[in-house]
Amino acid sequence: MLTPENTVIGFIGIGVMGKSMASHLLNAGFPVVVYSRTKEKATDLLEKGATWAGNPQDAAEKAQVIFTIVGYPKDVEEVYFGEDGLIAHAKAGSYLIDMTTSAPSLAKEIYEAAKKKGIQAIDAPVSGGDVGAKEAKLSIMAGGEREAFDAVRPILEHLGTNIVYQGEAGAGQHTKACNQIAIASNMIGVCEAIIYAEKAGLNPDTVLKSISTGAAGSWSLSNLAPRMLNGNFEPGFYIKHFIKDMKIALDEAEQMGMDAPGLSLAKSLYEKLAAKGEENSGTQALYKYWKN
Repeated sequence: MLTPENTVIGFIGIGVMGKSMASHLLNAGFPVVVYSRTKEKATDLLEKGATWAGNPQDAAEKAQVIFTIVGYPKDVEEVYFGEDGLIAHAKAGSYLIDMTTSAPSLAKEIYEAAKKKGIQAIDAPVSGGDVGAKEAKLSIMAGGEREAFDAVRPILEHLGTNIVYQGEAGAGQHTKACNQIAIASNMIGVCEAIIYAEKAGLNPDTVLKSISTGAAGSWSLSNLAPRMLNGNFEPGFYIKHFIKDMKIALDEAEQMGMDAPGLSLAKSLYEKLAAKGEENSGTQALYKYWKN
């Protein structure tokens, strides 16, 4: 059993979500080794007792369980397959858990390469944004071997509340694509509803009180619409990363011969915002599409 007494955790990627997640593991008593391209991002964690790793190799050599949550599939490839990457340097019997939203095909590639070295790889992307990460209430969708998932589940429970095994390697990433497809069209509806309320002369705050708990209710409506109305466009999840996620889902849909018009429209709207300099804003900044 993986416990704080016998398990050092590596955590690679200290961003909007990763920082909170690594902090929860520290609070649970695990020794945590952290790595980020920018060491300053890890300052708070180091002050709490985390140990700094100079690169992924350093983390791999010190830890039995290593989490990664980085930006893009190319970053995942670098962390796992680079010269100082995890596949080359992780110890046999260790667990690699990628929580980045990435390509299912890459998740399978990592799994196969890890298996040859006696390492277990799990693709476990998450949903819930900065709020879910801070409150340890993330949804975690996992792919890989069931036995490996069962072994790390007690650790995952320090990060999320809805933890579901989805199937073989890549299944977690496919599930996350489903999540992003649902969010993409929903965000358009949330924004259009708020804009409509404003143009109709209604108080959008009181409109939200009526519609957020009915059939129209959604996480985005309850959590992101208030941010829109308060002019808060700070990222719980970056537009640039959402565009990446939508592209992955569209590529997968195309390979399956599936048309995804709602997803295509959402991606085009977000790309227009990104072109106007909003790529580092939160996804709720889609509201600005109608306001600019």
